[in-house]
Amino acid sequence: MKASKVVFIDDSLQRSFNQVPNNDPIKSAMKRAFNNIEKDVFCGRNVKKKLIPKKLIERYKINNLWIYNLPNGWRLLYSVTSDGEIEIIAAILDWMDHKDYERLFGF
Repeated sequence: MKASKVVFIDDSLQRSFNQVPNNDPIKSAMKRAFNNIEKDVFCGRNVKKKLIPKKLIERYKINNLWIYNLPNGWRLLYSVTSDGEIEIIAAILDWMDHKDYERLFGF
């Protein structure tokens, strides 16, 4: 499997990530997750299409969703796409604590 590229879905999400202090353990965990996703874009847990929150489908126009578990119940959400035959791209959609994750998925 070829390596993938990890990008943020939009500039505001990247700015939010950049504002997290470098010594924050969640930021360190996200950086490790980005490295793991670059090596294997399918290392997260795939969400069945019928369980993808409509809010995410409407907002990001995605047809797949992957969840990468971070420490302390945090979750990293991403979608996998391609720019054709050249590169697989993992678009980071959001990260959230477990409470927000449960609210998003209606648990």
